[in-house]
Amino acid sequence: MAALVLLATAMAALAWWGFLHWQPDRGRYPLRGIDVSHHQGAIDWTAVARGDVAFAYLKASEGGDHRDRLFAENWRSARAAGIATGAYHFFTFCRSGAEQARNFIAAVPVEADALPPAVDLEFGGNCGARPDGAAMRVELDAFLIAVENVYAKPALLYVTPEFFDAYRESLPARALWRRSIVRPPDTRAAWALWQYHSRARVDGIVGPVDLNVYAGDRAAFERWRGQPIAPPL
Repeated sequence: MAALVLLATAMAALAWWGFLHWQPDRGRYPLRGIDVSHHQGAIDWTAVARGDVAFAYLKASEGGDHRDRLFAENWRSARAAGIATGAYHFFTFCRSGAEQARNFIAAVPVEADALPPAVDLEFGGNCGARPDGAAMRVELDAFLIAVENVYAKPALLYVTPEFFDAYRESLPARALWRRSIVRPPDTRAAWALWQYHSRARVDGIVGPVDLNVYAGDRAAFERWRGQPIAPPL
């Protein structure tokens, strides 16, 4: 019995080690990035930049009035470290899209070399409302129109599997940031970023962090980073 317990423990430890160190094929997806918020605490961005991190998305705002308390410091320090940096907004169903856009715009500087603005679309941590597809799209469009007008780049839509299943047919034509831990996203829609890990370790950050890859090489990344705004909605 003791031997079986030891074997099970060793197998569990090996599986956990494999999970922590798993990553997509680096030959196919050479650019790795992170997304962070105040939950990661103070970050040593110089160390992060040395640790094979090419880009970072930073939480800027949530809903109509919440601002991430470490966004300004993360934005300044990540850019100073030479990391391609973008900002994201957590979209709530219980505030208007226009109101949320004003909150994001007030928090995020306009920088020509910044990554496209991103909007986090998920059920986890959201309010209790569950609008139908048409109602959700009205408010999301209001957010996108205002944000894209200011930052002059088409926004990126972060979608969890549950959100994508519920609203896939109602989403506007924008690049997707797919969440699919460990396994590749399904083939129902192309993606620009893939969030593949949620418990990774990165030099310069205390505790777990999300990891992502871009769907192309450095040249494609730079083209996407500088992509101009699409025609107005």
